Order: sequence, then C-alpha cells, then structure tokens
Amino acid sequence: MIYPRVSLFAMMLASAGIPLYIHLPQFAAVELGIGLGALGGILLAIRLVDLVQDPLIGWIVDRWPGAQLKFAMLAAGGLALGFPLLFSLTPGPGVILQLVLVLIGLFTAYSLGMILLYGRSATLAARAEPRELLTLAGFREGGMLGGVLLAAIAPAVLVRLGAPGQGYAVFGFVLGGFALAAAVLTRPVWTRPAVTGQPLSVVALARAGALRLLVLALLNSLPVALTSTLFLFFADDRLNLAGYAGGLLVLFFLAAGLSVPFWAWLSRRAGPKQTLLIAMPLAIASFAGAAFLGPGSLPGFALICAASGAALGADMVLLPAMFSIALTKAGLNASTAFGIWSFAGKLALALAAALALPLLEHHGFRPGADNSRQALGALNLAYAVLPCVLKTAAFAFALTLPEERPAA
Repeated sequence: MIYPRVSLFAMMLASAGIPLYIHLPQFAAVELGIGLGALGGILLAIRLVDLVQDPLIGWIVDRWPGAQLKFAMLAAGGLALGFPLLFSLTPGPGVILQLVLVLIGLFTAYSLGMILLYGRSATLAARAEPRELLTLAGFREGGMLGGVLLAAIAPAVLVRLGAPGQGYAVFGFVLGGFALAAAVLTRPVWTRPAVTGQPLSVVALARAGALRLLVLALLNSLPVALTSTLFLFFADDRLNLAGYAGGLLVLFFLAAGLSVPFWAWLSRRAGPKQTLLIAMPLAIASFAGAAFLGPGSLPGFALICAASGAALGADMVLLPAMFSIALTKAGLNASTAFGIWSFAGKLALALAAALALPLLEHHGFRPGADNSRQALGALNLAYAVLPCVLKTAAFAFALTLPEERPAA
C-alpha cells in the first residue's frame, strides 16, 4: 500500500520540522547563549531566503517531474546531515554564522520534502478526486503528527537513557538516522508516474479559489506559530510546569493525531468548510482559556493542550486538502502552488519569532530566570491573547469562503 509509506515520509518530515520550531528557540537561548532578539532576527532573515526559495523549489519540482525520486532522496539526505550539525554547535564567536548556515541548509531540505509531498497529492492519491484526496490527507497528516510526537518526546527520553545535557546532541543523530531510514523505506512512493497540470498564475489561482485559501492559511498559521514558538517558555516560566512540559507537549500532539480520523470523516460528510468552522472556535476558546491560567494550573493547561491539539488536527487535514482539491479541479501545477503555500506557513512562523521574541526581551523576560510580573505579562499576551485575536480574524475570513458540497 502506498498510503502507509506516504505516512512514513510525512513522519520523517514532521520529526524534522518540530525541532526547528519548538526546540530551536530553547536550544539557541540556553545551550548557545544567543539572545531572543537576535534569534528572532535570524529566523526572519532565513524566511527572506524562503521568500524566493520555496516558490522556486516548487517550480523546479514541476519543471522536472521525472526527478521526484532524486528530489525526495536529496531532501532526506539534507536533513540527515543537517541535524547532527545543528545540535552539535557549541557557544563561541562564530556560532551565529554557523547557526545561520546550518539552518539555511535544513530549511531548504525541509522545504523540498514538504513541497514534494503536498504537491504530489494527485500522484499519490488512488484517484484524483476530492474524496480520495481527503483520504490521502488523513494518512499524510496522521504521519505528520506521529513525527511530531516522536520529536516532542525524544529529547526527554534520551536524557533519561543517559544522554548528556538536554539530550540535543544525541537527538540530532537520531533525527539524521531516521531520515536515512525513511528515505530507503519510502523509495517506492516516488517511482510512481507524476501527475502534473497547467502552469501557475495569479489569475489562475484566483479563479480556482486557491488564492483565498492561501490568505486563510497565512492568517490561520500565525496563532499556531506564536504558541509553538513560546510553548516551552509559557509552560516553564509562566505556569511553573517545567517538569510537565514534555508530557503536555505530547498530550497536545496526541490529541491532534487522535482527532485526524474524526475530522477527515466529518469533512467527507459535512464538507471541508463546515468542518473547519466547527473546529476553529475550539482553538479560539483554548487560547482564551490559557490567558487566565495561574502558576501550577496543570489540569487546566492539560485540558487546553488537548482542545487546542484537536483543533490543530483539523487545520492540518482540512486546509492543505482544500487547497489541493482546488488546484486539482482547476488542473494547475500543484508543486509550484505548494511552494507558495509552504512560504506562507514559514512566513507566519518567522513573523511570530520576529515579533514575539524581541517583545519578550524588551519587557525583560529571560528563559529560566526569576522574571518580573511585567515580563510574565508580556509572555501571557504573546502566547494566549494575541493568538486568540488572530484566530478570531482567521475564523471571520473562513466564513467568507464559498460553500461547497461534501466530497463525493
């Protein structure tokens, strides 16, 4: 079966993506001694590279459809090399330059793999029709969330098994080994004949309804980007739950993974838009609830992690599937379009880091330190209040999407 192999490739990519978005801020701040403001600037600068790179990668994948196996192996090889290098960095005069170079390589490999995986939906699905594309999305996002869980718990597990420090050095080699294994096991996925479409244009995207979905993806990614970037800081420093942060992160992604089959089932019956409108208020409520938590609120934060994780499961399944369906119906080149889609998601993460991290530093917040009420208030604002406002704006925009019949 092709779908389980698709899940494995997705798991490999997700296990690589989460360290870049969740573990990297803490690793860079604590292990490398890089200030939060400087780290935010680094991530924003790399996103400027992505501004050109991701759409270009999508164009390259569409331009040479017969080379998709080579592209897949190149993506996996870049991750296999990059993560041991990243988590082997040590503090020193040239560490920022080293970090930038390694991150550019990692993000390039990650982008190539993600654009290939999502852009080849019509190729990987049993049939290029809405129902089958939603089924493929369920398998793909299930694998993604499995990789997220693996990456979320791995550092803590490695420390308990005897890894030195925070376990990051060993973690890098584990990620590299997994990337190589996944590349070998998923090779048959990329030997299928590629299904391609017509060249892309802004007018064609707009006519297909895909342009509106791109705007929604950017709006919808901002709140998740903020909470992902600040999760460990919020759990450790705002709620004093440092000993539970790993378990809470696992709960968050476990809830997302368990919700995927439900959202996929519901979308096939009620339609993707209606399902999205059911899930988004759940995220809004969870962001709002987090703002009122006090130190030590383990049960309350656990409930919020479960609710927001379930809402994330809907986002991961529905939005890419809606985008893929729109492209397939219009007969457009999907990889180029998903290059733009990938950039939109990365732009949201970069904006989150570039805005939130310097804001926290300006208000005196220091990870793991004895922070003032003002510093913790800024953290609360960035982690809970602002995402709530942004998610509400995304919900309002989703209401304007055209109605669609349930997938046939």
